[in-house]
Amino acid sequence: MEIAGTETFVQELHEKGFPEAKLHTASQLGCYFSFAVVVVLYAYAELLAYRASKLKLRYEDESEEPQAGQDCNAPSAGSSAPGGNAAPEKLFQIAPVRCLLGHKDVILQCRSNLRTWTELGLILALFYFTDRSGLVSESGKKYDRDLFFSIFLTLSFYGLYCTLKQSKVSSPLNREQTEEWKGWMQVLFLLYHYYKASEMYNAIRIFIAAYVWMTGFGNFSYYHVRKDFSIGRFMQMMWRLNFFVCFCCLCLGNSYVLYYICPMHTLFTLLVYFSLIIGKEYNNSTPTVLIKLAALTALVYIVWEVPGVFQGIFRPFTFLFAYTDPKKPSMEPLHEWFFRSGLDRYVWIYGMACAFFHPRYEMALKWLEDRPVGIRLPVQIAVGAATLCVGYWWYTEYYLLPKLEYNKVHPYTSWIPISCFIILRNLTPQLRINYVEIFCVCGKITLETYISQFHIWLSTTNVPDGQPGKLMELIPGYPLINFGVCSIIYVGISQRVFTITNDLKNSCVPNGNNKMLMHNIIFACMWSVVALAIGWILEQAF
Repeated sequence: MEIAGTETFVQELHEKGFPEAKLHTASQLGCYFSFAVVVVLYAYAELLAYRASKLKLRYEDESEEPQAGQDCNAPSAGSSAPGGNAAPEKLFQIAPVRCLLGHKDVILQCRSNLRTWTELGLILALFYFTDRSGLVSESGKKYDRDLFFSIFLTLSFYGLYCTLKQSKVSSPLNREQTEEWKGWMQVLFLLYHYYKASEMYNAIRIFIAAYVWMTGFGNFSYYHVRKDFSIGRFMQMMWRLNFFVCFCCLCLGNSYVLYYICPMHTLFTLLVYFSLIIGKEYNNSTPTVLIKLAALTALVYIVWEVPGVFQGIFRPFTFLFAYTDPKKPSMEPLHEWFFRSGLDRYVWIYGMACAFFHPRYEMALKWLEDRPVGIRLPVQIAVGAATLCVGYWWYTEYYLLPKLEYNKVHPYTSWIPISCFIILRNLTPQLRINYVEIFCVCGKITLETYISQFHIWLSTTNVPDGQPGKLMELIPGYPLINFGVCSIIYVGISQRVFTITNDLKNSCVPNGNNKMLMHNIIFACMWSVVALAIGWILEQAF
């Protein structure tokens, strides 16, 4: 067990090769100041709500209503400004500014949002405490294959017997099926980190490739079917991918690429979006889509495989994509980003292709289901057997390769096991419609569990950008009980972060109201400048 006090933090950084390291940066101090303002406003909103409720009770006891012009500290239900007749849009456009200016009616109306922001601040404060204070005990990782698979199989059997449900749609790769897919992969991914199951490395690479495949598949499906390229929808997607990770970076002083899943999915989502918005009226044309896919493949080849191109493109963005592991201070700043993004550089394009040809795949399955059992069953057996043979060939030829050798072939072969899984998972109607709900629940919060594991489940070394090399220990001497307790806290917080992200997305990034969205963006930029300036002043002062 290692416990290091906060007062030794800077000294530890110096010893690890960070002579200029400070306890807090200007951006961190600016973020703390911002959350302090939010907490004060929320406390004031609760006070206003309490006064309003007491006033309402008084009028009810006296059997009379407030007279026109009386101040009840809150507007009437449904109104959005004093008098209740002002345009709601006009109010919400300036609501953040009016909150800061102390307008009681607006503060009271924003009470729910202020509560949500306050909860986010408390979670980030908890992350800082567990990650940087040195007051939380740590324990080493120890891999036990028996325990690793026992935990996963126990959860799987529980899910099959207690949470097995049927989807309302029988189409292949329906929403419940993909959420379940993400869920069970995420469980194994997290257990891999928790127990440092190095022998699972190649499998984890496939799981991450499958997530990236879903980025191409899901985004292409949405834009191709809905044809909604609106700025509001686009910004909501960017919010979903980057909201929480940005605040973790700001409050903890970490690099964006430490949470490499987020920038990687963001990059490939941007490429899908812009490739489809160009000539969007022709996206239903097979030749046009094939040309776009070929162009994207050529672009990826040039960027990642032609020497010097990747560095030339991303070097101007080094401030965003640089990462240096404290244990490897001599590492080239863009190396980690090049390695992580390059491993799955092609599979998202394959996901786009699968999404485009998905209707044909669905039609083929429907055709097969309509055949007599004497035809359908042999075909299903033949397809299943052929898929298993291909999967076995991939397993023996590629999966069993050592880690470094496997990484070289992974970008070109990860589509094979993904395709095999999709075919087997959708081979019969019963396989398609049944899903395990507990894994769907896990699948919905994959982003939150991925980010939160760094700070509330695993344990770093009190250094910015530190990789989680140990485990958080709340119950020393009882590793299984500690695993259970820490996991309950960790999953619960991840679920709350998921809810917070979506709640704030709806209010801060409206879809369909570009004027309000622009006002919110302008305010966010102005507040960021003010907060950073205050943070710089505090940094110089202390």
